[in-house]
Amino acid sequence: MKKTIYSTTGLVFLLLIGCSSGKQKNREPEQVVSVTVGASGSEDSLHHANASGKLVARNTVNISTRMMGYITGIHAEIGQQVHAGQLLVTINSTDLQARGGQASAQITQAQANYNSAKKDYERFSNLYESQSASRKELDDMRTRFETAKAALEAAQMMKREVNAQFSYSNITAPISGVVTAKTAKAGDMATPGMPLLTIEAPSSLQAQVMIPEEQVLQVHNGQKVNILVKSTGKQTNGVVSEISPSSTATGGLYLVKVDVSKDPGLLPGMYVNVEFSFKANKTTKANTENSITIPVSAITEQGQLKGIYTISSNNTAILRWIKTGKRTGTEVEVLSGLGAGEKYILQADGRLYNGVRVKIK
Repeated sequence: MKKTIYSTTGLVFLLLIGCSSGKQKNREPEQVVSVTVGASGSEDSLHHANASGKLVARNTVNISTRMMGYITGIHAEIGQQVHAGQLLVTINSTDLQARGGQASAQITQAQANYNSAKKDYERFSNLYESQSASRKELDDMRTRFETAKAALEAAQMMKREVNAQFSYSNITAPISGVVTAKTAKAGDMATPGMPLLTIEAPSSLQAQVMIPEEQVLQVHNGQKVNILVKSTGKQTNGVVSEISPSSTATGGLYLVKVDVSKDPGLLPGMYVNVEFSFKANKTTKANTENSITIPVSAITEQGQLKGIYTISSNNTAILRWIKTGKRTGTEVEVLSGLGAGEKYILQADGRLYNGVRVKIK
């Protein structure tokens, strides 16, 4: 009986050892995730300056006239697309037509006087050469001829002036674009310089912002910037095209114009936030907020919590909860939870979780 019990016990013991060794043989090798790391607050990190402004059309034209008269028709409405050379406004030209008739009559009369004076001058020139006319008679014919010639030229100039005035009675679009303002209607009296319509070319936009003097020296023409449309949250890119060299008339602020990349979702008048980025130096460290920023893509979110993976001394990933602040472009400010110079994981080739071993690329 005892032999049977001992045999059974030994058999169970051998089975347990076999299962244990089988598990050890089937155990998978420890997972290692390759990662790319970044460091917060490094010397070569970018500092950011933000400025608010709005989008404007680079090419804006106010349509007006150089003559006085009643408007007989405005052939465009707000929001209408127009092309260069298209008729927009017509102004009553009855007075011009009368002046044009008078100018034509004066030209006819002046031409007749000119032809007569020319013939007389040529005839007296021949008589003077044959000594049949005196020098005084020839001079009188020359004076009459030159006077008639000047009168003809004056009449022709008046006719050209009237024709030029006719062009102001039929006003055409100088550029292709969209009508954005209409300040007159048919029946109104148009006066010289009075704005009638406004045309903008929305396909070419600029962001105009004002920046303080401590930042203007860090901005340069051709610099690339990030632009955030406040109403829609849409982001786009731009390039600095103009920087005002003076702030005398703008209260210590400098006007900066930024050419905006073409985007059908952008319209003139939209308010934007422009982010300027530049390398840290003594000036920027003294005049810009010394905050820690990290890429938004490096953040892990779990409900209302936000965290970032750091690397322990044992080369394992550790999830650390952080508090974030203002977002500018593709980066976000870290208010707490991450110190300057600390390394964090930017990108991983596999799934990250607390304790997983990592390998820096």
